[in-house]
Amino acid sequence: MTDPQLVLTERVQQALAAAFGAEYATADPLIRPSQFADYQANVAMSLSKRLRRAPREVAQEIADRLSGASGEGRPFPGTVEVSGPGFLNITLSDDWITGQVAELLTDPRAGVPETPSPQTVVIDYSAPNAAKEMHVGHLRTTIVGDALVRVHEHLGNRVVRQNHLGDWGTPFGMLIEHLLDIGEEAAVAQLEAGEGNAYYQAARAKFDSDPEFNRRARARVVTLQAEEPETMRLWHIFMDATVRYFNKVYTQLGVTLTDADIAGESMYNPMLAQVCDELQEHGIAVISDGALCVFPPGFTGREGQPLPFMIRKSDGGYGYATTDMATIRYRVQDLKADRLLYVIGATQALHMSMLYASARMAGWLPDHVSAEHVQIGSVLGSDGKMFKTRSGESIKLLDLLAEAETRAAAVIAERDYDEATRAEIAHAVGMGAVKYADLSVGHDSEYVFDFDRMLALTGNTGPYLQYATARIRSIFRKGGIDPAEATGPIVLGHPAERALALRLLGFAPAVLEMAEGSVPHKLAAYLFETASTLTTFYEHCPVLKEGVEPATRASRLALLALTLRVLGTGLDLLGIPVPERM
Repeated sequence: MTDPQLVLTERVQQALAAAFGAEYATADPLIRPSQFADYQANVAMSLSKRLRRAPREVAQEIADRLSGASGEGRPFPGTVEVSGPGFLNITLSDDWITGQVAELLTDPRAGVPETPSPQTVVIDYSAPNAAKEMHVGHLRTTIVGDALVRVHEHLGNRVVRQNHLGDWGTPFGMLIEHLLDIGEEAAVAQLEAGEGNAYYQAARAKFDSDPEFNRRARARVVTLQAEEPETMRLWHIFMDATVRYFNKVYTQLGVTLTDADIAGESMYNPMLAQVCDELQEHGIAVISDGALCVFPPGFTGREGQPLPFMIRKSDGGYGYATTDMATIRYRVQDLKADRLLYVIGATQALHMSMLYASARMAGWLPDHVSAEHVQIGSVLGSDGKMFKTRSGESIKLLDLLAEAETRAAAVIAERDYDEATRAEIAHAVGMGAVKYADLSVGHDSEYVFDFDRMLALTGNTGPYLQYATARIRSIFRKGGIDPAEATGPIVLGHPAERALALRLLGFAPAVLEMAEGSVPHKLAAYLFETASTLTTFYEHCPVLKEGVEPATRASRLALLALTLRVLGTGLDLLGIPVPERM
């Protein structure tokens, strides 16, 4: 991997050691992209006080060391100028950029390394509640989680997907009894159609108004907890129909979750009593007001009282905390996780912090395992409130995705394609627009769901990036050339060519940053910047136009082939489909 910032960081640190002593070899050179050069290093400003020298004098000393062959006799890959009060402006040489891009061109991974020390990364995402409709609130966790799965697999980590369905608990008593009332066939049809909310509301209405139904539902909870065979048969009928609907959503979105990834609350039910016993035996959990609680240090209520993490309720029932403690123990001890990512709502931040602290107290989350809450912000409507229908109901996710596809078809309506191709493009553009709108903003921030903005062919949108990729393919089709055969050599003659080449060197760092920080929006931002740089390239650098020198054409085709690989790979890592044509 050739990351210009890493290369420059290493070289500046070597110059610091040579100029001021070995103790300065680890100082951060503070290298950032600059409008005055390719990069700017501000380290002289930060070190001047420590060295008791003027910043500009320190900067000049560093520049002199860099301009000489510091780095084990290797020449510096560019030029260095001191500017202002002590900034170092660094401009990379065209030859160095060309050499690095030529290496990327021969690398199918476009510079992205496979990790030398693969980890087991367990990613908890999507996790809809089986008792209710899958709505827009599940969109973000599903999309962000799947993008993180894709990037970790690309880097060579062992990824374990965990779809922690809400598939157990007291509501299932009334849901199973309602299934018996309306008949198995009618219940299955309703659940497969995604009418989970209507089903739940009908069951709830009877539970609240019909004493006999209420009695049956409560009795059914007891047989469910005991895993009585007939009750379990009915539970499986309910769950299988519900999961088939979830799978329709996953297929439409193009996410990688399968039935094999389901690890719902029911899976942990047999472990809950043991979890409570073990925590109590070791003095981690204590009885407080009849409930079994862990009191992790550092968590207090409004009046400074220790905040309880309730493992077992005073009536003997279990809650989310119990299941989540069982989950974290299983994932560390059985799945051998090195890293845990919980892609769930930001509103659960306190719960997750207390969970991690309690699990560490119990020894179930050892220091060598990292546990991270990838916080998911809310999806808002144009009014700035939670995104709902006009009647105030949550919008069905499948209906929302269908509308995205319909609107995408309207965007490309004037294109001259046959019906099958048009439908294929509309699906890719619709899903790409929805997913990119989500992934292009920080996962912990709120964003406004706006079809018109997300389906625009200009600006920071999925369709803009899809079009950028499709346009490259159209150039190769028009020229009758296979992108794999565009091997250059690359020569940087125009500033727009140089800018595109330099931008392509940033792909691997963007991928690694996304994986390390769980920040898909950083990769999305990089891809948008690359597509924007490509647009400028088109404005100044004709490729197939008559009169372009053969060597120039070959160089530009090679640059486009590499850009296609970078954009295509990057969009695939985000889970965004890329149509051949648009």
